[in-house]
Amino acid sequence: MYEDFHVTDRWSGEDLHCCWKANIVAIATRHADAVDVRFDVNGRPMWIAMPSVAWVEQKKRSGKVITDQLAAQIAGRYLKQLVEEGYDARREIYTMSVEEVLQQLDAVVEEARAQGGVPLLTLSA
Repeated sequence: MYEDFHVTDRWSGEDLHCCWKANIVAIATRHADAVDVRFDVNGRPMWIAMPSVAWVEQKKRSGKVITDQLAAQIAGRYLKQLVEEGYDARREIYTMSVEEVLQQLDAVVEEARAQGGVPLLTLSA
């Protein structure tokens, strides 16, 4: 779904290849209470920061947790929408709100149900 996808940049018309690379707990790297999801966008790093509180809220509302695979899909879907809406290609990090995480999560779960499940994450070359 959103671990490896192509999207057209709204302003330039350029085809962007977005490929998931890693989920990193941001406390260790930038002292933030978040999980940073890294994508390569045509070879350039792009980070989507997801607040850790979203994991707590998801557990409260559904009793289920956000897995690494699901976090990558949520961030990927968000990144795809950013590009389609005209993102700032010079920025290297975008931060999601808790509400955005939960909205994207709901959309990803619906799409996954229709497709038979959330894809496994594999690193591509």
